[in-house]
Amino acid sequence: MNPTLGIAVILTVLQAAHCQMIKDLSACLLGQSLRVDCRYENKTSNPLTYEFSITKDNRKHVIHSTISVSENIYRSRANVTMHKNLVCLYLQSFTTSDEGVYMCELKATNDYTGNQIKNITVIKDKLEKCAGFSLLIQNTSWLLLLLLSLPLLQAVDFVSL
Repeated sequence: MNPTLGIAVILTVLQAAHCQMIKDLSACLLGQSLRVDCRYENKTSNPLTYEFSITKDNRKHVIHSTISVSENIYRSRANVTMHKNLVCLYLQSFTTSDEGVYMCELKATNDYTGNQIKNITVIKDKLEKCAGFSLLIQNTSWLLLLLLSLPLLQAVDFVSL
């Protein structure tokens, strides 16, 4: 085998190995919606696929996914946003009937080491409200706009005096 080709194959395998790792899975209430944050460490630029599901009554129900088909009862209520190293599930009109063990499953394209999976038990009465600061951090363009507009707001305040 050509040594250059051998090195290229080894580098490709090393890049594919452990392309992402779920670091944290958390849940909170955002108004009447459930937000489940799946934070991960990504070591590749390969596209990421995901699946959010819930286990209730010893049965898995797919809520939102790019891996498999979501169940009808969740399609109109669930959406997912992706930010750098964060995949967020939003489940609208969250009630006690939506309680259960939520699972985040991530897989990078061409990652042959398997999917990364993390679970969290969600009980409505035990959920915290989502922190406003974390919402700002997730939407950095909004935060940047706010910071850039502060001098303008101060100038307007000064003129009105």
